[in-house]
Amino acid sequence: MPANRDANPESNYITANRFYVELESTIAASFTECSGMGVKLKREAIFEGGVNDQQRIMVGQSEFSDITLKRGMTNDLTFWTWISQVLGQSTHRRRNINILLFNQAGETIQCSTLIGAIPIAWKAPSLQANATTLAIEELTLAYEGLKINNSGGGGAIELQDGRDKLGYFSGSSSGNGLLDAVNPLI
Repeated sequence: MPANRDANPESNYITANRFYVELESTIAASFTECSGMGVKLKREAIFEGGVNDQQRIMVGQSEFSDITLKRGMTNDLTFWTWISQVLGQSTHRRRNINILLFNQAGETIQCSTLIGAIPIAWKAPSLQANATTLAIEELTLAYEGLKINNSGGGGAIELQDGRDKLGYFSGSSSGNGLLDAVNPLI
């Protein structure tokens, strides 16, 4: 861990414009927006007989919200290739996606790993002859799990080997909460 994380708290603040998304074990694409990441736990209120001033809250299954990635359109067909694989009913190519957040000093402060992500929507930009704005494409991902760590990256992998006994896709845990890259993308 870099020394200035503890020594200089001001450099540990995370601003919303300092992020990268790893799709293929390297930072291959720059995104203008990454929105929607979150988790919600289903809850159930239990009322005990004779206890009228309290309730017990039981939590159940987690539900992860879809995430939308936006970027300026280029000649890179990474998004389209991935969604085409899903549309073609070939083996669905799930991936672990890393979202890296950086502090003011450029150090990775947080890594959010979307486990078992799969594209569920792709949207081409609106094209207008009189427009001067950048063409923005969007990719919406659904994912099965979320891990957040203080550091990481380099573990965005394509998942081909099925699920482990906990229901996650293959990859061994390295002890830091991230999955090790077993099948790096080409």
